[in-house]
Order: sequence, then C-alpha cells, then structure tokens
Amino acid sequence: MTEDLHIRTEGRAGRITLTRPKALNALSHPMALALEAAIDLWREDPAVDLVILDAEGERAFCAGGDIADVYRAGKAGDDTAGRDFWRDEYRMNAKLAEYPKPIIALMQGFVMGGGVGIGCHVSHRVVGDTTQMSMPECGIGLIPDVGGTLLLARAPGQLGRLLGLTGTRMGAGDAIHAGFADHYLPEAEWPALIAELCATGDPGRVAARALMAPASPLAEAAAGIDAAFSDTDIAQIVDRLEQHPEPWASDARKAILRNSPLSMGCTLDLLGALSPTDGIREALTNEFRFTYHAVAQTDFLEGVRAQIIDKDRTPRWRHAGTLTVPAEERQALLAPLGPSELSF
Repeated sequence: MTEDLHIRTEGRAGRITLTRPKALNALSHPMALALEAAIDLWREDPAVDLVILDAEGERAFCAGGDIADVYRAGKAGDDTAGRDFWRDEYRMNAKLAEYPKPIIALMQGFVMGGGVGIGCHVSHRVVGDTTQMSMPECGIGLIPDVGGTLLLARAPGQLGRLLGLTGTRMGAGDAIHAGFADHYLPEAEWPALIAELCATGDPGRVAARALMAPASPLAEAAAGIDAAFSDTDIAQIVDRLEQHPEPWASDARKAILRNSPLSMGCTLDLLGALSPTDGIREALTNEFRFTYHAVAQTDFLEGVRAQIIDKDRTPRWRHAGTLTVPAEERQALLAPLGPSELSF
C-alpha cells in the first residue's frame, strides 16, 4: 500500500482518498496499484455497497500521472519503467470502468490526464465550481491516454478533437456537456453527500442532491468548433481557426501551434480508430501501443523536460516547423505489439 492514499470503509461505503495535495494528488505507480488492490478487495464484499473516490486539498482531485520516475529512467536509457507504469495504470482504469458496484468520484480543482483516468470512467462523476478538467498530453509529447480517447471520441460533434489536440480546460458545465462528468454539486455540499452515501449505500443520493449544471461555453461554440475541426489535416484546422474571431478559436490555434505535431497526429489517428461499439479496453489497447514506444521514439522525454523538469516551455519537437507528420511514422507507433500487447 502507499501513504499517498487513505483507504478504508465507512458504513456501507469503501472509501479511497488521494492524500498528496502538495503534489496536486498526482498519481504514482504505487498509488495506481494500491487503488486497484482496494477495489479488488471490495468487489465481492457484501458489506460494501459502493465506493467513494475523492481527494484532499482544494487545488486538485488529481492533476495527472506522476511521471518524474518515468522521465528519469528514460533519460538513463530505461524505457521499461514507463511501460510498466502505463500497463498497470491502464488495467486499473479498465477495472474502474467495468466495476460491478457504483463508484462515485468527487472531482474538484485540476482533473487532468491520469485524474481523468480514475475519475471519469466510473458510474457517478461529480464536479463542482472549482473543477478544471483537461487532457493536456499533446503538450508533453504524449497522447490522451488512460481511456481518454474513448471519452474524446464520444464527445458531441468535433469537440473531442478540440479537447484532445489543445488540452482546453473544462469547467463543470463543459465537463458535463462533453461527457466527462454527470452531476454538478457545489463542493461545500460534498461532505453531506458523502455522509449520506456512507450511511445508506444508496448511489441514488447523488442525483437527488445534484443541481442544474452551469452553462457550457463549449456547447455555445459548438457550431464553430464543428466547422473548424471537421478536417483531420491539422494545418487545415489551424487555417479554419484563423477564420473564427472568438477567443476559444484563438486559444485553440495557439495551443496547436505549441503542441507536439507527432502527438497531435497520433491523437487524431486514435480517435478515428475507435468504432461506435468499441469500449474502454479497445481504447486502452490502442493507447498503450503509443505509450509503449513513448520513451524511446516520441517527443515525450523532451516534452516533460520542457514543461515539467526545466520548465523553459520551449520544447524542441521532432517535427518542429511543420504540422504534418508522415503517416508511416504514425502508423508504426500505433501498430499492434504482438506478445507485448496490453492484456486485462
């Protein structure tokens, strides 16, 4: 187990609280394994009717995966640390999505990357006034993973392309509109909801307490988003964004020009690869094909260096100066892995 999670039972509920507020509750490899072990333990426990997943601190539910160890190992020439972390994390994500009991995630503050993976595939997803949710992986040379491509592919219209390529942050209204969350409830009311859930074991209390969601700026911009992101050619998307005077379009264009061309190209490929009948396992399997190669063959190490380690915000991408990455290079990163394929 790990001191970065508080795992216990209260009344009818199994409770998992992330306890790394100073690190914005970033999800480490040991935390992923401990979370999985807890839900495995409660799966057949008749004393546990539901699971509550929350986090300490006001700033973040979980701001992403803790990839510092992966970076250090990669710089030393070891890409197995990353593969092992992502393999175990993705299996845990699938278990959350397929869990036979209700799981209620209460997501305040930053909910990014790995935080989406643990909070946004469960049965009851609650957001509040401070929620800032995003999939910012293209900014560090990765792709939206932890099952994020499934959420993005299911988002209305072309919104998934906007969110995946740009890492646009969503407040509560946007998160619900995009399909990343279900219910809005001000955070001051979360303790009372948790107390009710523990006392009753009744997940219906979530919907009973939820309030009308705030307005969604992304929903209001839907027509423009659909028009701008109707093409899979990133250069064309940038050109179309220039034709929209709204702030969302300007922000999206700047993000695309800032992010990894290789990651963005592979992101569009991954979204296009999912069929309407595909689920969490297909999404995670596809994503693992990229992350399996991420340390050695993508922009990942450089992106982490620029954004997280040195923080100079000037990554030197492999395809800097162009938005077009050869299809053969993208296809090689997303090809089946044979005996190394992700298993569940």
